[in-house]
Amino acid sequence: MTPAQHVPVLRERVLALLAPAIEASTAPVIVDATLGLGGHAEAMLQRFEQVRVVGIDRDPDALRRASERLAPFGDRFVGVHAVYDAIADATAAAGVERVAGLLFDLGVSSMQLDQAERGFAYAQDAPLDMRMNPGDPLTAADVLNTYEAAELARVLREYGEEKFARRIADAVVRARAEEPFTTSARLVELVRDAIPAPARRTGGHPAKRTFQALRIEVNDELGAARRALPAALEHTAVGGRVVVMAYHSLEDRITKRVFAQATTSTAPPGLPVVPAEHEAKFRLVTRGAEKASDAEIAENPRAKPVRLRAVERITA
Repeated sequence: MTPAQHVPVLRERVLALLAPAIEASTAPVIVDATLGLGGHAEAMLQRFEQVRVVGIDRDPDALRRASERLAPFGDRFVGVHAVYDAIADATAAAGVERVAGLLFDLGVSSMQLDQAERGFAYAQDAPLDMRMNPGDPLTAADVLNTYEAAELARVLREYGEEKFARRIADAVVRARAEEPFTTSARLVELVRDAIPAPARRTGGHPAKRTFQALRIEVNDELGAARRALPAALEHTAVGGRVVVMAYHSLEDRITKRVFAQATTSTAPPGLPVVPAEHEAKFRLVTRGAEKASDAEIAENPRAKPVRLRAVERITA
């Protein structure tokens, strides 16, 4: 998928959520912490002439493509090659301590899914790689070929919410004793055989949860989310907003928990006056998790699982 074909998920809603923070700032900076192909960043730069965008991506190919796409905006865009928890690096690149907004579009990018050789998609036979940054050491094949059965089962159960995690893990250990895993087709076949036939007929592709779990493990996605979201809140200016789009329950759960803590007073209940140091520093902008409309899902099927949440800093 080329940048021109790339359809950013919830583009108009994201712009609407960030608009008040951008328009209230004299020199607004937005951190697009998961730049991808640059669709959201381009939309912001086009819509708001005064905004500067710092885009973070761990994938050097994505960063290169997005930088080429955003080159017409000159120094209004700065790219940073890093994992998306590098919020301090992004603000430093912009020369500011706090920014008007931060956007997280979590999970695997459209480009990574569409590049079969990256091994993210279970529908195509490809090397079992799944690294968002090809320079990182751990691949999906390494996980499959070296983890003990109990540890592999934990990864599949916790990160893939796979009911048959132990059955799949035991089958992997037996199979790798004959020949190490190198490509995805063999893994897909093994998972299909390990899951009972009635379960294979519900819940989508039988390998979906296993591939999700391996991808999360390889890229430490949940660890990055746990580090990135508190850092994002710390670097948000008063009136600034943090917008997060998550695509599975694990990331959405982390987002919900971090936002709940930030929007809740730390004072003991029942105090007639809440001391300033105990007041909540943020307020919720969205009611619960927002979903894509049926119309958007019809236009862009990858929007179907998205869950969007946003908060605004109300005090320093």
